[in-house]
Amino acid sequence: MRLHDLIAGLGRGVLDTIAGAGRLALFALEGLSHLFRPPFYWRNFVTAFVEFAYFSLPVVALTAIFSGMVIALQSFTGFSRFGAQSAIAGIVVLSVVRELGPVLAGLIVAGRVGAAMAAEIGTMRVTDQIDALTTLSTNPMKYLVAPRLLAGLLALPLLVIVADILGVLGGFIVSVVKLGFSPSAYIANTFSFMQPIDVTVGLAKAAVFGFLIALMGCYTGYNSRGGAQGVGASTTSAVVAASILVLCFDYVLTEMFFSR
Repeated sequence: MRLHDLIAGLGRGVLDTIAGAGRLALFALEGLSHLFRPPFYWRNFVTAFVEFAYFSLPVVALTAIFSGMVIALQSFTGFSRFGAQSAIAGIVVLSVVRELGPVLAGLIVAGRVGAAMAAEIGTMRVTDQIDALTTLSTNPMKYLVAPRLLAGLLALPLLVIVADILGVLGGFIVSVVKLGFSPSAYIANTFSFMQPIDVTVGLAKAAVFGFLIALMGCYTGYNSRGGAQGVGASTTSAVVAASILVLCFDYVLTEMFFSR
């Protein structure tokens, strides 16, 4: 009997997961469809874009520059054993541009903006403001979701560009000031290692991550239930789900672009 209950519970969990993924996919498709059908609420888009890009910039910038510094120090510690210090510039630029820039920016924005979106939309749901929009003949998906999806899609790549520049700058500062590298040689090595595909893939990852963060913030908030406690649970779910999706899709995109 216990084995039967265990198998039944496992089956229910799998079916619930599949059903949830289907609901999320339909929600995403509906939100995207409203991007191509007028009207489009540009004021909501600008507000969400500023929240994504401008207010997240300081923490993303600090994280990026210190990450670049740490990579340079750690690389020097390991590579100096083999006399391969000249590869540090390449390691820093590839690590930051391909992986750390998009992933760290995505995780930080998921914790900051994803939570805020879920809390805002969730509060609107439990206080019947979304129902009021429907009563006023305003489509909530078009008014609340579509502008945020587009903002996430466009804003995170811009943040990642800044993160890439500052991450490489952090590695440059540590390598030149602390480790005694030649500035001109370090810059030359940086550009010789970096290829256009590295930047392109990093920005493509950022666009996908931004969309996923906005999607999970909107989805969990839109489906909030149960008053203030439900809003809190939705906020937590948005951050956790968005962070997991960022890491999962990071592997998927890396496999797509760099596997041989």
